[in-house]
Amino acid sequence: MFESRGVDGHTAHDRTGLGAPPRGRRADGFFSFASRRPVRRCEHQGTNPGTQVGTLARPEEQMATETETPDPTTELGVPQLGLAALFVTALVTAQVTAVKVLSVGLPVTLPVTGGEILVPAAVFAYALTFFASDCYAELYGKRAAQALVNVAFLMNFVLLALVWLAIWAPISGASNVAQEPFADTLAASTGVVTGSLLAYVVSQNWDVIAFHRLRDYTGGDRLWLRNVVSTATSQLLDTVIFVSVAFLAFQGLPVDVVLELMIGQYLFKLALVGLDTPFVYLVVGLVRRRGLARSVRTTREPP
Repeated sequence: MFESRGVDGHTAHDRTGLGAPPRGRRADGFFSFASRRPVRRCEHQGTNPGTQVGTLARPEEQMATETETPDPTTELGVPQLGLAALFVTALVTAQVTAVKVLSVGLPVTLPVTGGEILVPAAVFAYALTFFASDCYAELYGKRAAQALVNVAFLMNFVLLALVWLAIWAPISGASNVAQEPFADTLAASTGVVTGSLLAYVVSQNWDVIAFHRLRDYTGGDRLWLRNVVSTATSQLLDTVIFVSVAFLAFQGLPVDVVLELMIGQYLFKLALVGLDTPFVYLVVGLVRRRGLARSVRTTREPP
């Protein structure tokens, strides 16, 4: 169990000419992530003052100890990976489906919209991004949530590149979809993505900041409050910026239609905010009961 050093200061590995296993590699040839952590070394003076015996836990023992109880702060577990995947999937889906405008009937007549509201088809998918980011921020902290938002932001450029690659690629005569409607439909998503990029950076980062400011203010209590307030305010920013750029600047819709889109989309999003709060509690509670959430401090984190 112990690796002894003789008077010459060499280990058994050294004397056999094999050398000690390199740091980070287990004796059986596999790399151990456990080697990243500091290893406790204890030294014992023997009867001979010139002889020093160093005890170092074997890599196999270190690995066995650390894999028995997973550490959610260093390991990407299924809940964390699932929330990140849901966030990115919903974001990309929203970018592609936003070009379609839906009409939703209302039980009452409003001053600007009348008896119906107009919303982009992306409203369903985009609402999921705020649900996923709020769960992620609550479970894994502000910095992890901001990293998720920023990485997903870069995925918008990947989406644009793939969409235009599909448009420019030569079409086959066997295709069931003609080139012109295919290009018209997908090219329209360029304006959507452009408006979404600006709205996304502002609204999603505001959502994370507001969520954690409220968490600090309430001492970690009232999850429903920070979920509703952070999402409602960030959705307002997102709606105004996105509709202005995507539908007014790029598609040239009339101003009255743009106003209807803004009001209708925001009202619809507010309704979804109220509906997703119980599911935020459900997801956060399940992950915490399984011990897979990071312990997030309720004090304000340094910038």
